Amino acid sequence: MPLIRSASFNLFIEILIRICLLSAFCYMETMTPFVRVIHEADLETEYKYPRRESYVPSGALWAIVLSVPFTLSLLAWAVCNDCNDALEILLAWSLALGINGVLTDSVKLIAGRPRPDFFYRCFPDGVERPDLQCTGDPLDIMEGRKSFPSGHSSLSFCSLGVAAAWACGRLRALGRRRGSSARLLASLAPLALAAAVALSRTCDYHHHWQDVLVGSILGYTTAIFCYRQYYNPLSSDLAGVPYVVSNLNLAKYVSGKPDVSPVKGDGKELESTPLLNGRKEDKWI
Repeated sequence: MPLIRSASFNLFIEILIRICLLSAFCYMETMTPFVRVIHEADLETEYKYPRRESYVPSGALWAIVLSVPFTLSLLAWAVCNDCNDALEILLAWSLALGINGVLTDSVKLIAGRPRPDFFYRCFPDGVERPDLQCTGDPLDIMEGRKSFPSGHSSLSFCSLGVAAAWACGRLRALGRRRGSSARLLASLAPLALAAAVALSRTCDYHHHWQDVLVGSILGYTTAIFCYRQYYNPLSSDLAGVPYVVSNLNLAKYVSGKPDVSPVKGDGKELESTPLLNGRKEDKWI
């Protein structure tokens, strides 16, 4: 099928919205979070975990996050021979990532919760000052006040959540091909990777467990919400089909263009499916 969403004003608006979200996200990354008062007792217990290198560095995280859409788009275009799906998954993913990034940074800046290793960010030499005035690197201290929610968790569940939804729709794991453990596991595999990334943030003491939990829920919710803006429900017969495709076929059906009359064979009448042009199977299934 040729590309339906061609260059148009609507596509221009879609791109403009993503540019605005990306600009807002980049600007918020440089903003100073709320300086929350820390009691001395909490500083000695809740925020005095040792500093460690990230098990999943920022570079590795962004490699995972950015590789997802291009992999899915390539599969849709090269393997499934569907340029509409290749474009729609990029639109769904980019919108989800933009919204998730702005929401995550907004909560981080407002909450200003210290990280578990904040004591050693504040006092690198391990010597606490009587007035609790930090002596560490200002940028390191500022990052130390951005614990809630976990950005690694929200980003990984957002990007890989879109991948899981796409795989679930394509494989009909919750639709007419329900009952296959292989299809279900293939759909859940991206979420398992996202969970591993999220849990690693508690192992290197960069986040509290509450930060990871809320970040994961935020990322996954955003992913599913944005996926459903461009794709049919995962439990429907049109699971995995972009709305631009199903809406176009529906419009043709209503106008009476396609022939969807019942086909008789062997004395039995086959069910007609308007959006699938009277066939029980097509390239989506």
